[in-house]
Amino acid sequence: MADVTATDVAAPLAPPKLSGAIAFAARRAEGLVIPLAALIAGMAAFSLFLLALGKSPTQFFELMWRGGFGSWFSLQNALLRATPLLFAALCVALPARLGLTVIGGEGAIVLGGVAAAAFGHWLSGLPAPMVILAMGLAAMAAGGLWIGAVGALRHYRAVNETISSLLMAYIAIALMNQLVEGPLRDPASLNKPSTHPLAEAYRIGPIPGMDVHWGLVVGILACVACWVLIDKTRWGFAARVAGGNVRAAQIQGLSVGPLIVGFCALAGAFAGLAGMFEVAAVQGTANASLAIGYGYTGILVAFLARQNPLGCIPVAFLLGGIAAAGGLIQRRMGLPDATILVLQGMLFITVLMSETLYGRFKIFNPDRWKRAA
Repeated sequence: MADVTATDVAAPLAPPKLSGAIAFAARRAEGLVIPLAALIAGMAAFSLFLLALGKSPTQFFELMWRGGFGSWFSLQNALLRATPLLFAALCVALPARLGLTVIGGEGAIVLGGVAAAAFGHWLSGLPAPMVILAMGLAAMAAGGLWIGAVGALRHYRAVNETISSLLMAYIAIALMNQLVEGPLRDPASLNKPSTHPLAEAYRIGPIPGMDVHWGLVVGILACVACWVLIDKTRWGFAARVAGGNVRAAQIQGLSVGPLIVGFCALAGAFAGLAGMFEVAAVQGTANASLAIGYGYTGILVAFLARQNPLGCIPVAFLLGGIAAAGGLIQRRMGLPDATILVLQGMLFITVLMSETLYGRFKIFNPDRWKRAA
């Protein structure tokens, strides 16, 4: 009879080794379960806030569902609100792949909108496709230069990108107000200073059969393109390496500086497109309404999506629906518009707190199981 060793006795007690496919699926599930749990926790905390105000959480969430997702009209309104969030989320998600936290997308949005409105007025009389293309390129250039400068400050001058992007957002809003109330102002805009309105030929119309403009399609395609860039190209691989360890990336010969500036500029270009669509498809002019917080809500979208461009699509739709329900909630429950911002703030806090949970549960990290001694 063969000798029985201690290893042979212990082997049946060891946890089974999962296949690579199951381990991969478990790790993927972690990126879905933890954000969902954070959402539930945030809504639970918000329910306590409503109870403290003497309001019914059940009524609030029922109205939120009805106003954001309960009808075809509500769905279209949610998609309309989600469109700029797609671009704003990419402004956060792309630099995050390099380990950067850029939160100043609001500045790129307003400058992109002003640039689009200015070019739409200056090029008046030219063919519509040419003018719309010029408006888009001008908006992308304005946003790209603004956020690209944040990346340059980070790499070449070691300026913290979170602080610099936030401060530059305030500067951009002030610059927008100066331009709209000064050299670009339409003399006919008395109570609310605005740029000259775009000619109807230069407005971007709705998708056939919907009351949602074509910016939604462009935003979804942008998210898909960014996913391909990050996951399927050598530039995306280099960005992930640099995001994990800048020093290691430099030792491997990667040009970290151009990567940082390039990804930040691309992120800002997408945010600029959000401003362009707000002007060309929604408002028809550039004014203070451009700075309504899409850039800041985009931070929450990106964090909930774990900086995954594809994940930004459903998350943007969710938060767009929440925002779309604000008017109905205000009318039926007598709550101010800021109540939705309180909900978003609580969700953001719980999402940030949930970051500490990744890698702590064995069920999502089967490769870490140890065999019994």
